[in-house]
Amino acid sequence: MSKDHKAPSLSDPAILLPAAKNAVRKLDPRQLLRNPVIFVTEVGAALVSLIFLRDLATGSSETVFSGQIAAWLWFTVLFATFAEAVAEGRGRAQAESLKRTKSELVARRLIAGGGTETIPATSLKVGDIVVVAAGELIPGDGEVIEGVASVNESAITGESAPVIRESGGDRSAVTGGTQVLSDEIRVKITVAPGSSFVDRMIALIEGAQRQKTPNEIALSILLSGLTLIFLFVCVAIWGLAGYSGTVLSVTVLSALLVTLIPTTIGGLLSAIGIAGMDRLVRFNVIATSGRAVEAAGDVDTLLLDKTGTITFGNRMASDFLAAPGVTQAELAKAALTASLSDETPEGRSIVALAMGEFGIAMPESRFDAVIEFTAETRLSGVDQGERRLRKGAVDAVLGFAGIGEQQAPEEFRRAVDAIARSGGTPLAVADGPRLLGVIHLKDVVKPGIKERFAELRAMGIRTVMVTGDNPVTAAAIASEAGVDDFLAQATPEDKLAYIRREQQGGRLIAMCGDGTNDAPALAQADVGVAMQTGTQAAREAANMVDLDSSPTKLIEIVGIGKQLLMTRGSLTTFSIANDVAKYFAIIPALFVATYPALDALNLMRLSSPQSAILSAVIFNALIIVALIPLALKGVAYRPSGAAALLRRNLLVYGVGGLILPFAGIKVIDIAVSALHLV
Repeated sequence: MSKDHKAPSLSDPAILLPAAKNAVRKLDPRQLLRNPVIFVTEVGAALVSLIFLRDLATGSSETVFSGQIAAWLWFTVLFATFAEAVAEGRGRAQAESLKRTKSELVARRLIAGGGTETIPATSLKVGDIVVVAAGELIPGDGEVIEGVASVNESAITGESAPVIRESGGDRSAVTGGTQVLSDEIRVKITVAPGSSFVDRMIALIEGAQRQKTPNEIALSILLSGLTLIFLFVCVAIWGLAGYSGTVLSVTVLSALLVTLIPTTIGGLLSAIGIAGMDRLVRFNVIATSGRAVEAAGDVDTLLLDKTGTITFGNRMASDFLAAPGVTQAELAKAALTASLSDETPEGRSIVALAMGEFGIAMPESRFDAVIEFTAETRLSGVDQGERRLRKGAVDAVLGFAGIGEQQAPEEFRRAVDAIARSGGTPLAVADGPRLLGVIHLKDVVKPGIKERFAELRAMGIRTVMVTGDNPVTAAAIASEAGVDDFLAQATPEDKLAYIRREQQGGRLIAMCGDGTNDAPALAQADVGVAMQTGTQAAREAANMVDLDSSPTKLIEIVGIGKQLLMTRGSLTTFSIANDVAKYFAIIPALFVATYPALDALNLMRLSSPQSAILSAVIFNALIIVALIPLALKGVAYRPSGAAALLRRNLLVYGVGGLILPFAGIKVIDIAVSALHLV
């Protein structure tokens, strides 16, 4: 997806129509129990609806009043469930994507007579033999029974370097979903569908549970507490009315309860989450969970997969180390010529480095022989006249040149050792029996990443690199990238266990990854950010996808998360202030006839008790709609102290929330009276 690709609009029928259906389904009280404010509103709406039907059947004079109250209460509930349905409609199932990825794999199975047939990988059985050529994915877990090939397992194991898989010995096992880079192999399926590596990933993901953020827990407790308090208040008002001789119907009490509990923030929570997700789109990040965006504002630790996240993924040529008596330009030209028949990513990177750094042009003359790279020989090269150029693994090139390891020049051996100790891969270049030098292959760290990690550190976020590589390689990459810590030789279970330990300590964890082996950790993390260049399994397990594949995009994600938290805090303040104002606006109007002294508090001079209740219910529903633009735009995030933020919050949203209901309810009361709605 490119930067100019527009994300689906919230007004897109593809989003709204399913959301409208789901909004109705969400009226199920069992689902609404998760949101106590809206659940109480639904109970009130249902109760008033029954009263309306009774009034309609009996021809009561209260029919119009109870009908209007019921309609506005249902509008409030449906709006809240619709907003939540829209948010969920943009989400994606995690484990289902892995299952779909499995079902999309195909296999070329051997049949009697030596031919092959193409079938879905899920139809394979233990004992089936499949043929896999260069560029194809291995359809299932098994053993190589014929041939030798270079296999890219980075998406599954986290190892960046291709590995050799061949029949016999301890290098015959292959994993479904890995890619053959060279040659052709025949694989005997040894694991039944449902028990493969990918199936294990599915089980881990389905077992992962995202914890609630501290802010979510605190707000849930606050909303539940306020709802309970105002429920007691309404019961007390009903008792006071009965004692004083004032008649308060169930319709009035239900409406009063709904207007007093914090329905504003209860109805806007999902809209605020959607807003954060949409703002991420501007930074080329797609979020499937508004809660994940909120959690990003409080992240303590960021875990990053090395291969494909911190590094580009494939080992690339980074330097030419010439042997004594050979210039670097001469070595670069020989390496380029010997790599022309090597179609692996490493071979192409050697050509690119020689042409880009040294300006070496492509040779125009024809060659007497072209030696293509194979996993068996681990060599590539050309013969041209008396020259026999070869490039490949150090032992393979030494064998070709007829030179023993200890007979190689001291400088050559030192260069090979230095590259190996740094976590890189040395490749040798020779012209017949003459060693020309060594090529340094390494995981290339993405440019600018060290500076971005320093910014994260300044924000109080600790960075940890996780990789399947050995500790030596991991330490070298961690030092170059500038992360705070690293976890080497990490299995999917290790990553998952690390995240769970951190979460049990009360910390919120973000995870950036791109491989299938990262999927369980992405699912368990509070914020799971997958790279767009990663596997489908990783993208679907995460709750965010970075279309630019930049692991430090978390800086923008954290900023938007903090803005989302501020928006929710501001609107919560506004909602509570609203409830207080509505309480003091409505109660005097209800009891002024019984207690004339309350006339001094009846500042709004509402037309009648019924008009006061209806006006408050209408205001309560419309204020949610009116605040949607603010919820979508978000409160501006400016880094400052907690005390300054609190003062601004109370002044703008606290005072504003106290004043607006008086004016709004009064205007609606005038309209209700003018239209004779009560």
